[in-house]
Amino acid sequence: MKLSAVEICAGGGGQALGLEMAGFDHEAVVEYEARFCETLQKNRPQWHPIHKDIRDFNGTPYREVDLLAGGVPCPPFSIAGKQRGANDERDMFPTALSLVEQIKPRAVMLENVPGFASAKFEDYRNELLLKLSKLGYQPEWRVLNASDFGVPQLRPRFVLVALRPIDAEFFRWPAPNKNMRLVGETLLDLMQADGWLGAEAWAQKAAAIAPTLVGGSKLHGGPDLGPTRAKRQWQELGVDGMGIANAPPPKDFPIGAHPRLTLRMVARIQSFPDDWEFAGGKTAAYRQIGNAFPPLVAKAMGRAIKRAIQHSRKDMLASADTAFEERLLDEPKKYITGTRKKSKR
Repeated sequence: MKLSAVEICAGGGGQALGLEMAGFDHEAVVEYEARFCETLQKNRPQWHPIHKDIRDFNGTPYREVDLLAGGVPCPPFSIAGKQRGANDERDMFPTALSLVEQIKPRAVMLENVPGFASAKFEDYRNELLLKLSKLGYQPEWRVLNASDFGVPQLRPRFVLVALRPIDAEFFRWPAPNKNMRLVGETLLDLMQADGWLGAEAWAQKAAAIAPTLVGGSKLHGGPDLGPTRAKRQWQELGVDGMGIANAPPPKDFPIGAHPRLTLRMVARIQSFPDDWEFAGGKTAAYRQIGNAFPPLVAKAMGRAIKRAIQHSRKDMLASADTAFEERLLDEPKKYITGTRKKSKR
């Protein structure tokens, strides 16, 4: 059974793609940047991409879709920025709330940087959760690591889910995969594509989880693998993080040397499929990749929300491994009055 969805701040399509994998049909995806919207149109015209600022988006035609999702802009809450929160003109949480009120979806999912989970924004978070509660939802949030869901990088993300009370009882956060994907095994075939003889040895050195990819902003940050600390971590994996390569290492590339990643390699680390095309030049494409919500994480979240909407108890906490289940049940709930309580069953 397919469920309907609308996505705001869709970027290069990572979250929407994962939700599609989970069984959601998008009635619209909204994105402000022209190149990003071109990517959406190129890959999924059936999503009806809309090139528009979400502050100018009319959600009325999409009333009562099953899910309103989005990755609202991160700079107001990122530790890499000034963390001005509500005082930053790029803060789109108020607009997202207005669209929730206008569309009245059955479920809401919003994601952001882990900095939004910090104590600095506790009052802001609580106000956001209270407003969702007043709109008739039971919200809760958690910081998820992408590496727990088949993505070969850590990439922690703040994820907020809000459900109607009739569905909230059936929602459980997705359990982590037991087997993590590593950078070397993920990229080996791409490193070998032009015959590099050192690819096997490189893959053995890169048998680890990658640091979080950093996509850069529109005004700052070109196509490289992030700040100095991240580049050092990539260096330990045998990767030159100072830029993005146009092609895999050639056959005569020195064995033991550190190759740069291509856009396709970076996209695979984000869990995009190899046939996903990104519009624009190298910098524009890398921004879409590096700032994406990994499709496999969105897929896991989408499946959890879909089960809740369908009132399915399949794959709920009882199916998780015991240690993880106990940790979840013992963890204090990170939401406020009006949200669901622990089940006594």
